[in-house]
Amino acid sequence: MTRPQSVKIREVGPRDGFQNEPETISTDDKVRLIDSLGKTGLGRIEVASFVRPDVIPQLADGVEVLERIDVPDHVKLMVLVPNSRGLDNALKIKERFHEVTIFVSASETHNFKNVNRTVDQTMADNDGMAGRIVDAGLKCAAVIATSFGCPYEGHVELDRVLDLAQRFAEAGATEIGFGDTTGMCNPAYSAKFFAAAIERLPDVEITAHFHNTRGQGLANAYAALEAGCASFESSFGELGGCPVPAGSTGNIASEDLISMFHEMDIDTGVDLGKLIESARDAQDVLGRKLTSHSIVAGPITWNTLAANA
Repeated sequence: MTRPQSVKIREVGPRDGFQNEPETISTDDKVRLIDSLGKTGLGRIEVASFVRPDVIPQLADGVEVLERIDVPDHVKLMVLVPNSRGLDNALKIKERFHEVTIFVSASETHNFKNVNRTVDQTMADNDGMAGRIVDAGLKCAAVIATSFGCPYEGHVELDRVLDLAQRFAEAGATEIGFGDTTGMCNPAYSAKFFAAAIERLPDVEITAHFHNTRGQGLANAYAALEAGCASFESSFGELGGCPVPAGSTGNIASEDLISMFHEMDIDTGVDLGKLIESARDAQDVLGRKLTSHSIVAGPITWNTLAANA
């Protein structure tokens, strides 16, 4: 497989990242941060989730955020829905976004702890939602959590994950993301996995979603790239994680991922300096240091290095 020379990056911090923060982030701050992300060159941003406010209070202002944000026309906005009721609510303001994500966990235990349903129950609902999303003129994307391992069940069979992906594709999903929800992947398995996924689903956009829980996120992303994957999800400031179980730390930092790609001459379309400033702004809003390396080090500037040599 030839290494892609350009990749798509979806920024998931405003949804996947913010939802894990213990302190309430004001709507004004959310709107300002999303607007700044929209000016970095990012082409896709996940901005809200239509879940019950009592389940994830941090995202209770999703409708107001969608109504107030002002990003360039080229930026595609995505929302996540957990079930048909969430989709009902999302479609009431469908003119404010472009893409909808539906999801399932590959392992039964994680799926039940996450959404209180079996995998079969979740997929039955997903089948119906996919058709409704497409009929509404929106892009349907799907995410399979615990694709690379489950903290409760251990190894998850590759064929099981790809069978779920195939079912999503048949239901109408044109993009499928594979989530390393608790950071259990390794580079060797990442290469094997994405080669198999691309071969199995040649007409579907395959997206990698890695967490840096055990420090292997960028290595896994590199291995996925080498296997032919050209679409990635990440979170500015390395925000995020999985609320089930405890200890599952954040997504790989968008600025670290993009920095790596740029040093490899892989085009992302993103102004790395502007993105780092957005991540630093998020750090100020949250009042704590974030774990992104690029926030501290900044982008590599070869002219500066040459002058100091």
